[in-house]
Amino acid sequence: LSRELLAQPITTITGTTSGQERTYPVPAGDGISIDRVEQVILVRSQNRAFAFNLSCPHQNAAVRWVENDHRFQCTKHDSKYQPDGVYTSGRATRNMDRFPIRRDGASLVVNLDRLIQSDVDAAGWAAAVVAL
Repeated sequence: LSRELLAQPITTITGTTSGQERTYPVPAGDGISIDRVEQVILVRSQNRAFAFNLSCPHQNAAVRWVENDHRFQCTKHDSKYQPDGVYTSGRATRNMDRFPIRRDGASLVVNLDRLIQSDVDAAGWAAAVVAL
């Protein structure tokens, strides 16, 4: 994913809720945004957007963005993930869990009612991306 992603600060966001969906503005540029209330990480990179669960799939510890290494990392057991959520090393055995995401005009809509695990629903996980 783009190196420009690294130059962007992590921003804290708050979306609006309607039922089990949370709506966020489409980020203006590449970067990482975190909704701590709903435990959602939004990533925009190379004209794509992803929504991840803030928890590592291994034992639900929080993941954090490690800017110098260009990756996410689990705060408990150091599992490592690429910016698109792909697992690279550590105790975890799968990619970061994604929420279904869709675009609605100038907004991204994330379905908080469903987490997609790459090892259970590979096609759904791969489809949980929005082209921008």
